[in-house]
Amino acid sequence: MSSRGRSAPRADPGARRWPGLRFKFAVTYVLLIAGVLLLLNTYPVLFSQELIFTSKQDALQSQLSLLSSGLSGLEEVDPAGAGQVMEQLSLHGLTQVIITDAAGTVVYDTDQSAGSIGSRCDWPELAQALNGDRDVFHSAFRSGAFQSRAAAPVTAAGRVMGGVCLFEYDADQGGLLLDIQRNLGTISVVVCALAVAVSLLLSKAITRRIDQLLQAVRLVREGEYSHRLKVSGHDELRQLADEFNQLTGRLQTTEESRRRFVSDASHELKTPLASIRLLADSILHSDNMDLQTAREFIEDIGRESERLSRITEKLLTLTRMDSLPEEGLDLGPTAMAPVVRKAAHMLEPLAAQSEVTLSCALADGCLAPCGEDDLYQIVFNLMENAVKYNLPGGSVEVTLDSAGAGTVLKVEDTGVGVPEEDLARIFDRFYRVDKARSRAAGGTGLGLSIVRDAVRLHGGTVECRRRPEGQGTCFVVTFPPPGPPDPAPEPGP
Repeated sequence: MSSRGRSAPRADPGARRWPGLRFKFAVTYVLLIAGVLLLLNTYPVLFSQELIFTSKQDALQSQLSLLSSGLSGLEEVDPAGAGQVMEQLSLHGLTQVIITDAAGTVVYDTDQSAGSIGSRCDWPELAQALNGDRDVFHSAFRSGAFQSRAAAPVTAAGRVMGGVCLFEYDADQGGLLLDIQRNLGTISVVVCALAVAVSLLLSKAITRRIDQLLQAVRLVREGEYSHRLKVSGHDELRQLADEFNQLTGRLQTTEESRRRFVSDASHELKTPLASIRLLADSILHSDNMDLQTAREFIEDIGRESERLSRITEKLLTLTRMDSLPEEGLDLGPTAMAPVVRKAAHMLEPLAAQSEVTLSCALADGCLAPCGEDDLYQIVFNLMENAVKYNLPGGSVEVTLDSAGAGTVLKVEDTGVGVPEEDLARIFDRFYRVDKARSRAAGGTGLGLSIVRDAVRLHGGTVECRRRPEGQGTCFVVTFPPPGPPDPAPEPGP
């Protein structure tokens, strides 16, 4: 025994081939936070370094000026004079002080262990200061400390007497800067962890609703048109879900109409086919059938064939209207009165046979925004229905008049009428109020559907109204005014 049930939605073959939105959202958030943290870890440190460099330069230049001014009062820069000046100034915070003569030979060095007295100083800052007769400063942050050098020439009476070199090794401010870096690094790690967690939560919250929409799309793709999506929030995703629900509602309605149409069409086509087959079998299997009976059977086959042909033609008409693009419409304008008179003339034999009086009251100058063929089809179907479903001795009145800028066509009859509960479905395909009477009259249940679709295609409206009880039905077609005609093409040269 086999069982049937709703099949699970087929997975998209490329769904797991590339990272999903959740991953992309999370990576995007993390990259943004990482960029901010990178800026947080570099800018404050660099800014602090620049501030310290500036302060070091100001301090060393101040001490250079003080020391060079003291040395410029000597006749010659020698070890004894340099030592006296250093004792008088009592400079603080310096790691090393070197004093040289004009040739760059060291005459004084606070770092006695260096053994540089009498040798040439190889500091590039000193060479630049002696050659350019200007102060030179250089500072760097290395190995967790600020290492700053400054050099200046000692001048007197426009003559370079020597040079001064100052060196400062500041580990305290270097340690302070390292502490700032470590604290920023710790904060960055904590913030990055929180950012990852928050980004995952946010991406999950956003993509969860997208996943719901994707799952709903797959269900609808499998034919579950009754499925409705419930998405919380008031953002664009909620609007997208509402649009999706409206779309699936229309799809469901269309699918139900299609199934009902196929079922009704199959039933309507099956009935004349079954009759034709039955009559043909009766002729074939009857050896002693008289000529009169055979003729009657053949006439019945002809009538059923004509009915089958009418149904087929009207189905083709409806199909053409459903598939006709807007740019393919014939928008007229067409004078309505001649078309109505033509339809009335064609229906006079049927009206006479049905003992129905057909009268027209038509105002001239009324235009319809459609082609003559479509207009004739609308008018003929309405008037034919009014004649067919009338009562012997009844009447059909057709009026045509202008209403505002548009045109109103009314077809009223004194026939059996339409019950109130059937008015809403009177234009449905294959719908009949009285099926037995409709088939007896040769109706297909498609005429009013053709009228409705043709009128709507050309921007008009059609409605069915009940006349006073027992006095038939009134169909009202309203057309908007025709648009301006297309401009004529310019003549060629």
